[in-house]
Amino acid sequence: MAEREIFWNIGYWGYILYLLLLPIAAVLVYGVYRRYSLWCLGQPDARFSNLRKTLWSFAITGTVDGIIHRRFATDLYPGLLHFVIFVGAIIFLLGALLDFVSHYFFHFMHGATYLGISFTVDVFGILLLLAVIVVAYRRYIQRPDRLDNKLENAIALALIAVIVITGFVIEGLRIAYFTSNPLAFQAIFSGAGLYNPAWAVWSPGGWVMAQIFSGLSTGALLATHVVLWWLHVVIVVGAIIYVALTFSSLSHIVVAPLNVLFRSMRPKGALVPIELEEAETFGVSKINQFTWKQLLDLDACTRCGRCQDNCPAYLTGKALNPKDLIQKLKTHWLEVGPSLLAKGENGKDPEISMIGDVITPEEIWACTTCRACQEVCPVFVEHIDKIIDMRRYLVLEQAEMPETAEVALRCIEERGHTCKGTTYSRTDWCEGLDVKLISEDKDVEVLYWVGCAAALEDRNVKVAAAFARVLKAAGVNFAILGEEESCCGEPARRMGNEYLFQTQALKNIETLKRYGVKKIVTTCPHGYNTLKHEYPQFGGEFEVVHHTEFIADLIKQGKLKLANGMNKKITYQDPCYLLRYNDIYEAPRGVLLSIPAAKFTEMGRDNGDTFQYIENKLLGFRLTGTLMFTTPALKLRKYMRSKNTFCCGAGGGHMWMEETGTRINEVRTEHAIKTKSEILATACPYCLQMFEDGIKAKEATEYLEAMDIAELVAKAIQE
Repeated sequence: MAEREIFWNIGYWGYILYLLLLPIAAVLVYGVYRRYSLWCLGQPDARFSNLRKTLWSFAITGTVDGIIHRRFATDLYPGLLHFVIFVGAIIFLLGALLDFVSHYFFHFMHGATYLGISFTVDVFGILLLLAVIVVAYRRYIQRPDRLDNKLENAIALALIAVIVITGFVIEGLRIAYFTSNPLAFQAIFSGAGLYNPAWAVWSPGGWVMAQIFSGLSTGALLATHVVLWWLHVVIVVGAIIYVALTFSSLSHIVVAPLNVLFRSMRPKGALVPIELEEAETFGVSKINQFTWKQLLDLDACTRCGRCQDNCPAYLTGKALNPKDLIQKLKTHWLEVGPSLLAKGENGKDPEISMIGDVITPEEIWACTTCRACQEVCPVFVEHIDKIIDMRRYLVLEQAEMPETAEVALRCIEERGHTCKGTTYSRTDWCEGLDVKLISEDKDVEVLYWVGCAAALEDRNVKVAAAFARVLKAAGVNFAILGEEESCCGEPARRMGNEYLFQTQALKNIETLKRYGVKKIVTTCPHGYNTLKHEYPQFGGEFEVVHHTEFIADLIKQGKLKLANGMNKKITYQDPCYLLRYNDIYEAPRGVLLSIPAAKFTEMGRDNGDTFQYIENKLLGFRLTGTLMFTTPALKLRKYMRSKNTFCCGAGGGHMWMEETGTRINEVRTEHAIKTKSEILATACPYCLQMFEDGIKAKEATEYLEAMDIAELVAKAIQE
């Protein structure tokens, strides 16, 4: 019967390994504690407020993103390599654990069970080794731009390879010995019979090595086995100590799960407010003003570069590289952290200025807050909160900001909107449409929050009028605030002026509560996100719906009939604050597909052509009887689309900032042109304005038109 003796050829000396467990554990605890002390330099962060919810969410996310590797789905080549290494290492460790359990608790590693487990472990070990080789080829031969190679990367790959190879060699020496001495097997396993050479192929990795060493004498096999067994142990123990003391790239085995465990439980679109009356400083200018979780973020970053590959600012030549930003903060933290710990509360601040010497203002202001970086990060690093915290310091403490941003903020403060120089009032757009003010009739089904752009900007006032016609066609009883509506404050908050945002929020919440508003619909994803997720931080609890959701629901209920055909090819831009921040994917597509004769096609990216082909050609895109996706394939599309969309360039206050380098909106316009569509549909006033400019810049006005979904529906409704 096939089986294996634990500590074969090592004897009682093997128990030294167990004696080593205590000092190894002590080194691990010391290493983690030393790092923990550096994390604790940060400010408090209430990540333990709902531990039950945190643990349950971690169980789900840890399975989906940690084991199944969901976040690697749109980057198949490196994602598959990491998955194979991860699973291979788990299976390799599991094999050793099963040996231990079988030897000391209940014996089951024999016969077919042993052969099956041995085969599985060896196969995954071989795959692991092959994946390491391909990773080394990719990292050092192909050298993609997003990877920066450091010595610790080479050490990590070498350690994994050597551990696997020595494991196979040890197994091969054992197989070679028993193959040449079958009676020895009988002597060790009394009554087990002679060693059967056919068993060897069930350990394919060891079998290959056995062929290499088959010519050695019995004594040489035994001696080589002992030497390599102890070498294997020394390498494994050394790897553990190396990771514990240096916190190299392999430390993500420990830190990444911790970072995922303590990821934010807030809605994705909600920033952390400043307690203005209690705060001694506003924003972050020193590394120890970040929270402990933000410092843990820095440690969790594996420099994989996925954020870099998806950042519109980086891809269009701006100063910001999200990977470099995190790594520069980490380097600074590790440089000044030990001295801050040693000096304690009475210590001096580091001479290095974090903003200026480490992170430049140009990097801080280049972010469009599109969330692409956070959506693809496999270890859930939260880039945007750090950038906004640094913006808050620049704006509230230093009064430093781009000149055009300052103009927009001053306009909000003085006029309650962002549209400097507008000649419109808040109600000019609805002239002749018989739209009610809520001050005239509070008994309405829904309040239409128009927003600054839709009320006051030339192009977007047409969207507000179109949406009002849609609501009237469906018989919806709605009203607007009119002149009582003021900027929701979203631009101010994303540009770092938390004080102005809170002023606007509190004023608007008071107005909404005075009229007893329960349900709000808006055409602006930025306003939608703020009203839905950030106003509750200040007591503003309202049901908030985006107009694409509202229209989709009206169509589903049969209240809105789309009878006028539109024989044109339409593509659609997912607004970042709609898809990435709020997971709204089905509604806008369902509306577009409800327009008679319209032909819909997804818009890809330069690095996403394969995915676009799968969407448009293989999966198809037709809904039957519902506006919701129910099949796993379509749910996967929703997830992958959020990773593969591209910002219009207006978020994070960039609607009012000058842009350097290649313009983001023009890059995205090129993506739309490649679809050969006639209409570029949007669901956001920022996107609409950016694409109006982009189409003109690309001289595509003769064959491509940007329109809001509300405008398309207004044209298609039955008169």
